[in-house]
Amino acid sequence: MKFKSIISAFALGLFATYGALKTIDAQAQSAKPWGPNWNDADELILPVGYREWVYLGSPLTPNGLNGGQAGFPEFHNVYIQPQAFSIYRETGVFPEGTIMLKELQLTIPGDEADGSRTEVSGRGFFPGEFNGIDISVKDTQRFPEGQGWGYFNFGHHAPPYAKTAAAAPVEACAQCHIDNADEDMVFSRFYAPLKK
Repeated sequence: MKFKSIISAFALGLFATYGALKTIDAQAQSAKPWGPNWNDADELILPVGYREWVYLGSPLTPNGLNGGQAGFPEFHNVYIQPQAFSIYRETGVFPEGTIMLKELQLTIPGDEADGSRTEVSGRGFFPGEFNGIDISVKDTQRFPEGQGWGYFNFGHHAPPYAKTAAAAPVEACAQCHIDNADEDMVFSRFYAPLKK
């Protein structure tokens, strides 16, 4: 009788331990880091779910207002991870691992000389198809030559985008930010949610 009780207690203990381990395992699988992910070639892996991040704004530099030769003739829909945004709002500093993701979005073709068109709301520029992704990542150890930020292009075309991207040379992107950005390589003046 005593032996059966010991076996029962042992079995219950194993069952409880197994259940606890399964719970821990499930929690570990659902707890994903919010920072960037890299592959074995040191390329940035395109984040998933970025349209659910904090939306910062959409600057627009259409061809029609730039002599037909705008560098980025699309809306620049910019997102930041919620965790990085929260830390920035608390501290005024973009934390290590911050991702600023810019998804380009073409304007609907216009019928005016400047590329604008008239819709029910009036004359203006209206968002059309998605057309590319650029990303900047704050990692001061990985990108010292870019003042702590690396820049990545996942294609300037309609989706699907590249799944990974290598860091661009400093002169391709970082230099413009070094020369012109407001704070810590970010054009904060364009994004009202970043204003304190």
